[in-house]
Amino acid sequence: MPELWMPGATRLDIGDHAPTDGGTAKAIGHITWDRNATAAKPADLVPYENLRDYFGKNPAGRAVASHILWDPFTGRVTQFLPANSRSKSLADKPGGTRTNRAGSVVIQIEALFFPYCRVDGKVYARLVDTPCKGWAELNAWVRSWGVPDEWPMGQPQDFVSRRDDTVWRTKAGWFRHADVPENTHQDPGSWPAFTAVAPGGGKPATGGAATYVPFPGATWFSMGRKSPVVAAMRKRLIAVGCNRYQSSKDPDVIGSGDKASYEAWQRKCGYTGAAATWPPGKTTWDKLQVPK
Repeated sequence: MPELWMPGATRLDIGDHAPTDGGTAKAIGHITWDRNATAAKPADLVPYENLRDYFGKNPAGRAVASHILWDPFTGRVTQFLPANSRSKSLADKPGGTRTNRAGSVVIQIEALFFPYCRVDGKVYARLVDTPCKGWAELNAWVRSWGVPDEWPMGQPQDFVSRRDDTVWRTKAGWFRHADVPENTHQDPGSWPAFTAVAPGGGKPATGGAATYVPFPGATWFSMGRKSPVVAAMRKRLIAVGCNRYQSSKDPDVIGSGDKASYEAWQRKCGYTGAAATWPPGKTTWDKLQVPK
């Protein structure tokens, strides 16, 4: 039985526990976004204690608390509700999907962060730019509740909403706040890569973050997308003997050569027919081991 309260987290039980509805196990990534800042006008990060007190002590905060408040700069974690309770941090309109309850668990994580926050004189534009301390332990605990290391609507890369009611209802995994039906927020913008799993266990392997790029979701592989991940994928496809590239131009932009080469890789993995066609799937992506 997984732990209702994350080991190592400060427990600040706000009460008002209530069950979830069952279904696919989910986790939701949020950022606190408690100040608006820009590259030209960064702002100091709000103290962790302020948010902890808001969610845990202020009666108004009890209506919006997630399960977890996580400080990616220090690794501090405070938990306000047990994993098997719903929280109240998602908008939930009457008559629709019960967003806060739509799964066997719906574990919600608030990362203490906003774009262009300033900590010890340094400005951080994205959550993934922070030290992400404590993420390995947090990821392992969420995983222990049956939440797979997948983003059904794509790895957070931006602040664009991609809500899909069918995916939300039927898929397990991690969702951005921006992915959730009935909600209008567009966070978190980015999120750290999933951590490695030690052989035979759910604890993170020694060394912290995984060596390889996690599967970003099928929708990420759109023609014309530019990313260093594309260039890394290309190198791996060539290395495993699936070079179908006709040009060395723009190696970091998805094009027809990537499609042909990846389909060759899928066939090499034993897939045929429609299962061997673009876009990539998680199984073959994980086997390819695209390095960070």
